[in-house]
Amino acid sequence: MNVTYLGHSCFQLTISGKKILFDPFITPNDLAKDIDVNTIETDYILISHGHDDHIADAESIAKRTGAKVISSWEIVQWLGTKGVENGHPMNTGGSWEFDFGTVKCVTAMHSSGLPDGSYGGNPMGFVITYTEHDVEKYLYYAGDTALTYDMKLIEEEFGHIDFAFLPVGDNFTMGIFDALKAAQFVNADTVIPMHYDTFGYIVIDHGDLKDAFSDFELAVFNIGEEKELT
Repeated sequence: MNVTYLGHSCFQLTISGKKILFDPFITPNDLAKDIDVNTIETDYILISHGHDDHIADAESIAKRTGAKVISSWEIVQWLGTKGVENGHPMNTGGSWEFDFGTVKCVTAMHSSGLPDGSYGGNPMGFVITYTEHDVEKYLYYAGDTALTYDMKLIEEEFGHIDFAFLPVGDNFTMGIFDALKAAQFVNADTVIPMHYDTFGYIVIDHGDLKDAFSDFELAVFNIGEEKELT
């Protein structure tokens, strides 16, 4: 799986030949100033919730690329009023098979107001099941969330998670040590930290991060960096 980090909680993945963009927040992010949002091409945009730091560039990228937006009913409808026509609404607990794999929406404990104050529906995470080199893989993108015991249900259903994208910045979401428990709950192999260092509220100690996840494969990205994760 090819992964490019675009800052904050925004990643672009290539799965089964399709480009999938998560929570696009690039233009307003000073740390991502070297990323030209107009060069991003994608087939799908997955949005975990409605906060500006996860949806800021969704409208412009979706209109320019024609990408299908996968998110809550409320967010898909809201983007529709702005001229984004290619949407697939979902909600917590639901799953759907796309041409890159199956997306299941799972619980995220957070809030989800949209930038204009509209209701954004329930926040959620995504578990994606896909096949790579004839091997079934499981990816968990947690979105913004607190630690929740519901994460154990992910391990119960899928057995393990190959790649877990987990917020670690604390204050608004899990911090490092709750994220460690989350990785244990879902039985993760590789952990990709996100939602940290962007603002003063969520600056972390990188030594603590490395030490906490010493028993896991920890994939830390610089903004703009691309890696192949296997």
